[in-house]
Amino acid sequence: MAKIMIVDDSKFMRGIIRAALEEGGHTVIAEAENGNDAVEFYKQHKPDVVTMDVTMWGKDGVEALEDITKFDADAKIIMVSALNETTMKGTRTSVNAKAYLTKPFTKEQLLSAVNSLI
Repeated sequence: MAKIMIVDDSKFMRGIIRAALEEGGHTVIAEAENGNDAVEFYKQHKPDVVTMDVTMWGKDGVEALEDITKFDADAKIIMVSALNETTMKGTRTSVNAKAYLTKPFTKEQLLSAVNSLI
């Protein structure tokens, strides 16, 4: 299925996302805990899909999304946040993710979002 990179500053959340993705038949090829690493790892690994937390120390998820899409305009990034899509776009007009998931989400919602992008 898809090669996926998980970006979240919470090791616990990365574990939850990894387990759901692997149960769905996907391969996690990289994990990053901040936006700076996300941009670098994206360039190194070229994943099919990225799950991207919004609130992280250093470069946040929105800044990382902007940098990744400058590098690859076709990047398939799913923003994962406690903020819903409307709230996020209301505060950051440049958010141009392919999909949004609001925490907490189900395994089915995550897999549906990934499968819709591949």
